[in-house]
Amino acid sequence: MNNTREVEVVVVGAGQAGLSSAYHLRRTGFEPERDFVVLDHSPTPGGAWQFRWPSLTYGKVHGMHALPGMELTGADPQRPSSEVIAEYFTAYERAFDLRVRRPVDVRAVREGEGGRLLLETSDGTWSTRALINATGTWDRPFWPRYPGQETFRGRQLHTAQYPGPEAFAGLRVVVVGGGASGTQHLMELAPYAAATTWVTRREPVFREGPFTEDVGREAVALVEERVRQGLPPKSVVSVTGLPLNDAVRQAIADGVLDRQPMFDRITPEGVEWNDGRQVDADVIVWATGFRAAVDHLAPLKLREPGGGIRVEGTRAVADPRVHLVGYGPSASTIGANRAGRAAVRDIRRLLTATPAAA
Repeated sequence: MNNTREVEVVVVGAGQAGLSSAYHLRRTGFEPERDFVVLDHSPTPGGAWQFRWPSLTYGKVHGMHALPGMELTGADPQRPSSEVIAEYFTAYERAFDLRVRRPVDVRAVREGEGGRLLLETSDGTWSTRALINATGTWDRPFWPRYPGQETFRGRQLHTAQYPGPEAFAGLRVVVVGGGASGTQHLMELAPYAAATTWVTRREPVFREGPFTEDVGREAVALVEERVRQGLPPKSVVSVTGLPLNDAVRQAIADGVLDRQPMFDRITPEGVEWNDGRQVDADVIVWATGFRAAVDHLAPLKLREPGGGIRVEGTRAVADPRVHLVGYGPSASTIGANRAGRAAVRDIRRLLTATPAAA
């Protein structure tokens, strides 16, 4: 225990949610390195954005909200979002002197002594009175399993590994998934690929009209209800539907967004349905989303029978010392900003109510 370092609060993750939380800690009087520390496993600033494919330009990013206290202005919409946002996060960390430690992998969070939590990391052990978990989802891509998947002779990759459309020139591509990533991939791939096929488990729902505050609030409320019940959170887009803009309308008219029901099996040559239909493919792209990266919290036994962590606001119901920011209803960039502020407010109350042991 001699090598264990003690702080009041540990923030795990330095994406939008983690930086927002760190900002509000600093703003309310917590000093970095003395009172709190931010641990991030990524090699450089930028959160998950730094790993996005080059063709996802800043102009294509939906709903990127500025971090609290510092606007993102003058960004070239033609530049890769990975570059724009990484530079912005770098400037933000410097401007507020957040002193993020990286790369640090948090391997497990356990019960410590005196009501504290112990974090086992690649940079040693940390002892804390409160934890803000802001690890997002990028590190847990979801790969569905289908019969025959291991027999496929082509290439299978997930959105997390998507290299950009040029890599698929002349290839027959099956894109699986009805979310924003799946439709973006298809619209990018179509001019390069020899053929594209779009399959989804459910009929995609396209949303007409503007994404108003009321629509957003209703969507967040539905996601929030799931995490209150201890169910794994769904994405907000699964509730709101896909925006129907001019580019999407054109892709529908051109047959690029011609949705097929989910195939029943994968063959060495492609995919096949029970009615005898089959499609030959060179590549299967799984645009099937992500799951919350919270395995390191397993020793705390926070999961409910439904498979999720029950959360009120940002606080884990099973352990008030643990706050999940960027989880469920706060997974959007604007939601993460608000949740960071709310988590810090709750943590201040907790620490005041339970003074540190002598």
